[in-house]
Amino acid sequence: MMNVVLRSRLYKAIFFTSLILLIGVLGYLLLFDYSIIDAVYMTVITVTTVGFGEVHPFSPEEKIFTTLLIISSLFIFGYAVSSFSEYLISGQFFQQLKIKRVQKQIEQLKNHTIVCGFGRNGKQALAKLSSYKRNVVVVEKDKELIQLLDTDKILNVEGDATTDEVLLRAGIKNAKFLITALPSDADNLFVVLTANQLNKDCKIISRASQESSYSKLKIAGADNVIMPDKLGGAHMASLVVTPDVIEFVDRLTIEGDTTANLEEIAINDLPKEYINKTILDLDLRKKTGCTVIGYKKTNQEYIINPEADLKLKAGGNLIVLGRPEQINKLRELF
Repeated sequence: MMNVVLRSRLYKAIFFTSLILLIGVLGYLLLFDYSIIDAVYMTVITVTTVGFGEVHPFSPEEKIFTTLLIISSLFIFGYAVSSFSEYLISGQFFQQLKIKRVQKQIEQLKNHTIVCGFGRNGKQALAKLSSYKRNVVVVEKDKELIQLLDTDKILNVEGDATTDEVLLRAGIKNAKFLITALPSDADNLFVVLTANQLNKDCKIISRASQESSYSKLKIAGADNVIMPDKLGGAHMASLVVTPDVIEFVDRLTIEGDTTANLEEIAINDLPKEYINKTILDLDLRKKTGCTVIGYKKTNQEYIINPEADLKLKAGGNLIVLGRPEQINKLRELF
């Protein structure tokens, strides 16, 4: 509220300053038959009270007009200086400069990820994406949550993610992924609908709290719908049934926030000479120490532990397993 009041005062100060300058120029121009240059000159030296001499000796009417102009300009410029100083001291001026700088950085991004909502799920998503050094833009309307971000490193947009304007500011047109982790399923539904309308090629991942929301979000255009409570319960039950398997999988997928044991390679990102060649020809085991444990076909079908003679088709993806140092070597190679 305070920010709106300060901005309003600043706009008023600019308006009244422009108005007094316009009145001065028009007064000298129309009432006393000055040339446009002389009218501007007399207005500027009058309202700024610099003390330069007038163009010619004043008539009584010109003296009265100039006196009124000086008195009016003193009040208006005093109000303008006060408003601008208060705006500057409040930090709004520098905050607006920072917002513009961040917006320019966002506009230059390509294939980045937008995370809507910086609650518990949003924070976890951001931490994981940051560990993979992905370009991320966080959208959050709660100013207190925004302040928890390291704004010098994490690009962010303050606003309601359910609106077109905010998603456009977050670069939805150029985004490759969007994660909506808002607490309300209805809000997530709006984000999915809006994002799908603005960028058909963007892959959308949505959070859901209710079972009934799952199908609605899928129909709205979400590629994946995650239910954290359901996953958490299933995970705890699995620790009872197959504890060693689950613990091993956890170590593969989440052990260490800055390291990874699993990596996905798009066949299209490989050098062209490997297209339509086999996994054996790729020879990842020898080059990096990593092992291919899965293959996603172009029809979205998964093959677990594929054969070495499986041909790599454009549009497919390899799932690779390795120790952190092996994964890093793989990333350097491809």
